[in-house]
Amino acid sequence: MPVELHVYIEVPDLERGIAFYRDGLGLSLRRTFDAGWAELSGATVPVFLLGGTPRVSGSAPVPADPFARHWTPVHLDVMTDDLDAAVRRAVGAGALLEREIRQRRWGRIAALSDPFGNAFDLLEMGPRGYDVLLDES
Repeated sequence: MPVELHVYIEVPDLERGIAFYRDGLGLSLRRTFDAGWAELSGATVPVFLLGGTPRVSGSAPVPADPFARHWTPVHLDVMTDDLDAAVRRAVGAGALLEREIRQRRWGRIAALSDPFGNAFDLLEMGPRGYDVLLDES
């Protein structure tokens, strides 16, 4: 049986988080929970947004948090077939373009962050994707 993976992203404002990940990355709201979190669909794994005070500050855990070691920052790579359009969409929804689109041997990449400072990359793979890196072996 394959491993089932879920992604959790902390955002200080749940409604703004839902709006950004819907409008900026094309995810859909599946459901919300009374405890202040939401499940989004449309990715290959479920994405959950946890609203409220973040449990981590940058890369240093918030000291009073009993989950300080458990909840750590995570970086996301979001694959797209049209990187230029995906960057425009994300920035239009509130993302910050932190590094312009760059060409790599395997494809193209742009570094962004969501409106809450969570980093993510948008990637457009070339015909062979990461397999071109195996040619160096």
